Amino acid sequence: MSEAKETALIIGAGAGLSASLARLCAAEGMDVHLAARNPDKLTALCQETGAQAHSCDASDPAAVEALFNALPQVPDLVVFNPSKRVRGGVHELDPAAVKEAIEITCFGGFVVGREAARRMLPRGSGSILFTGASASVKGYANSSTFAMGKFGLRGLCQSMARELQSKGIHVGHIIIDGGIASDSRTSDDDRFLSPDAIARSYLDLHRQHRSAWTWEVELRPWVENF
Repeated sequence: MSEAKETALIIGAGAGLSASLARLCAAEGMDVHLAARNPDKLTALCQETGAQAHSCDASDPAAVEALFNALPQVPDLVVFNPSKRVRGGVHELDPAAVKEAIEITCFGGFVVGREAARRMLPRGSGSILFTGASASVKGYANSSTFAMGKFGLRGLCQSMARELQSKGIHVGHIIIDGGIASDSRTSDDDRFLSPDAIARSYLDLHRQHRSAWTWEVELRPWVENF
């Protein structure tokens, strides 16, 4: 009897890294599900990969619960990508905009992590991976909102890893310490990270043997650009 097909859920899907993740997971034979506030933008990617698109606001607990309930089975891999930046000096930031950004970047991670863990725990297996950034470990001028969100997300991941590892759930936090290549920043430019190479690192984490799980990985381009 053949092994059951793995399911991957990528939340905050779009172009760039999440598209590379979708392509890689599909190539690995996984049943791929993509979630975004505006799923219409995922049409071409779904046609390319065979993925299924879902509408979801990651910061809304009810919407996230509905998303997980809509899946045909408990996912083996969940990737949390959403974030929002609000640039400006602390003295001039709009509190409402800051609150919304933190709710997406950090609180959304909690909501997604909670729903994933609730479903994976009875099975005793699964990977929950969170996308971090340079701002996860160092705050920059005029970027306090992003730092608050990413610092909080990192703390959440560290706690989740300690809570869930012994129960068979692999929690990983990936710090992307640099710009990701895109159409305007080609992967041939060594100052930027290749989204395909980043996606491969995510899959490697998912495939790690539980005797040597990594909770955090820092990825950066090999030519210094910071």
